[in-house]
Amino acid sequence: MKNHFLTLLMTLGLFSTIFAQQTSYEETLAKELQADDYGMKTYVMAILLAGDRADDYSPEQRTEIQKGHMANINRLAEDGKLILAGPFIDGKEKRGIFLFNVATKEEAEALTNTDPAIQAGVLKMELIEWYASAALQLLPEAHKKIQKTGF
Repeated sequence: MKNHFLTLLMTLGLFSTIFAQQTSYEETLAKELQADDYGMKTYVMAILLAGDRADDYSPEQRTEIQKGHMANINRLAEDGKLILAGPFIDGKEKRGIFLFNVATKEEAEALTNTDPAIQAGVLKMELIEWYASAALQLLPEAHKKIQKTGF
């Protein structure tokens, strides 16, 4: 069956069209994104964890801390330092992730320390270096095109 399918594709002239459309390397874009030869680069991922002081605040205080947390996320994204962020659905000990577009854990730590939720002890972060597609840096701009309302 598989051979008949390939024969059909080749007969219809689709085989070369389908397999020729893999990708075409864009050197300028690769350099702009600081991609290595595999199209990859190192990021720093932050696993957001429930902080030791998460229960020390009133609901009103938590609301203000959360507003500051979201404003900080938006600022870091606008500065190009934060590629993605989001909460885990269950919201237990592991609260969410950040993906920082930085070269070192130290730079990521400095950025995490600007977050009001970290400062208040509502959240803490575990920083991990992560190797992934350099194209992830294009995600924030694509997200703007599909986001109907802001946070």
